[in-house]
Amino acid sequence: MPGDDTLEQALAGGSPQRVGWFRFYFADERWEWSDQVQQMHGYEPGSVTPTTELVLSHKHPDDYVEVAATLDDIRRTYRTFSTRHRIIDTHQVVHSVVVIGDRLYDDAGAVVGTHGFYVDVTPPDQVHEDLVTAAVAEIAENRATIEQAKGMLMLIYRVDADAAFELLRWRSQETNVKLRILAEQVLADFAELSYEETLPPRSTFDHLLLTAHHRVAAARPAAGPA
Repeated sequence: MPGDDTLEQALAGGSPQRVGWFRFYFADERWEWSDQVQQMHGYEPGSVTPTTELVLSHKHPDDYVEVAATLDDIRRTYRTFSTRHRIIDTHQVVHSVVVIGDRLYDDAGAVVGTHGFYVDVTPPDQVHEDLVTAAVAEIAENRATIEQAKGMLMLIYRVDADAAFELLRWRSQETNVKLRILAEQVLADFAELSYEETLPPRSTFDHLLLTAHHRVAAARPAAGPA
């Protein structure tokens, strides 16, 4: 049976870039976009320097006010955040995206901005959808932990199964932590939350997801590849 890496390569091959990172520095309103996020907005990698004005100009008119208000709130409170909204790329194609961000610290430990990732949850083309469905079906039979973590992300962020899996896969690649091990940590972190009938604020889950790899490293200081 193929391992995690083989399945991830199959999912990545020829597929749209659905996940990418961003950074936003408060002091000088400076943005950084990964190649994937530039492509989501319709730009060739390296061809644009994002600004706050440019970022907001791509928001769908019906979502603009909410996103602008969220950005203002982040500047004031330095809080973690997640939002689901629509962007319009340079070709006038509408994308549905989930954006999740956490505090960005400098070397002295001061909050200097926010960083996180975009997930393009626009329904994929049929070829990619078939590829992802086949891979996810295989994982479902052999990777119960990944499926459980994926289900949690689907519930918390209201995304479909494909997007939840790609989110886990992307975090695995960005942090160099095996997919199964990262999923185990996410499950453990979420299970340790204490609450009654009402779920904790979504920002709590945002922070745990974005920092899970640190706890993996702390728990497995001498661990080799899974």
